[in-house]
Amino acid sequence: MKIVLIGTTAACVLGFRADLISALVEKGHQVFALALDFNPDTRERVRALGAEPVNYMFSRAGLNPLTDIINTYKLSKILRHISPDLVFSYFSKPVIFGTLAAVVAGVKRRIAMLEGLGYVFTERPGGSHIRNKILKHVQVTLYRISFPFLERVIFLNNDDPIDLIARYRLKVSKIDVLGGIGLKLSDYPYTPPPTDPVSFIFVGRLLADKGINEFIHAARLVKQTSPESKFIMLGGLDETNPGSLSKDELKALIKEGLVDHQGHVDDVTAWINNASVFVLPSYREGVPRSTQEAMAIGRPVITTDVPGCRDTVNDGVNGFLVPPWSSQALAEKMLYFVDNPEQIRIMGLQSFNLAQQKYDARLVNDRLMSYFI
Repeated sequence: MKIVLIGTTAACVLGFRADLISALVEKGHQVFALALDFNPDTRERVRALGAEPVNYMFSRAGLNPLTDIINTYKLSKILRHISPDLVFSYFSKPVIFGTLAAVVAGVKRRIAMLEGLGYVFTERPGGSHIRNKILKHVQVTLYRISFPFLERVIFLNNDDPIDLIARYRLKVSKIDVLGGIGLKLSDYPYTPPPTDPVSFIFVGRLLADKGINEFIHAARLVKQTSPESKFIMLGGLDETNPGSLSKDELKALIKEGLVDHQGHVDDVTAWINNASVFVLPSYREGVPRSTQEAMAIGRPVITTDVPGCRDTVNDGVNGFLVPPWSSQALAEKMLYFVDNPEQIRIMGLQSFNLAQQKYDARLVNDRLMSYFI
């Protein structure tokens, strides 16, 4: 078949769709990967996978109806020129407008995947701001328009179809739950976790929605009784986001000696290898890739009992689930590992076993490709 993948950035194509592209090409399909920002380097890397990179135009964030209509028409012209058998779109705006463009272009088969419901569906302490409620209403309305044109919608976790399809009574021909998007497990070999001292690692943008404030507050609580414990943060600031830590706040934390912040690093695996426990106190996820990586390496996980995150942990088996927004509950589970360091290896092995069963990219991509046939 001739298959078009519509995503957002070239980095997402290479970071999250590379294994799928390789698997599709290996099966003899012709693949076109659409993104907003291919450059000469990323184009060559996509071609090395066997796919054809194609740029298209769209605003990743915000809603400007006239601009979105114009860009949808332009995208439909690209699709009409390619004339694919199937369009597979992923992420919110490509799912909505990529689907509509495929309809206009006369593409007969259209499949979409939502890897999470995103910012507007995330619950926060204090409730949702009125702007967030308006954006959610607009997004649901756009899903209501586009979903009937899809032969199936794929979700990563069991909560998202309930919170979107069932709650808003959206019309969809078929719903599938894929689980995590998977990893090339050979890139994440098991390593025994270090436990002297016990260290906790957070990987993600330093945003409130990722639980960075709870991680910091829990670290401060743990340090009161276990000053030798270490806390590592990988991820960059995003000061354009109102929920981001500021540079001054981060500098103060580092000066205090509370955290070791490495910013954005290329070799996340090496840092997870050198940590004892993986921590993600996020408010909502699809199925977080960073947690899958930590599990594959053999690390116990402390994460929140919220959509997406709860799918990665069997509570008390390979880690712990804690209530969202609770630094105290998070600190208590951190201290459990400080007081019971032997459990780090035991629960880490359980994480490793779960990753082998659930997150092998070969198995996940076979399941995903079965939806295309």
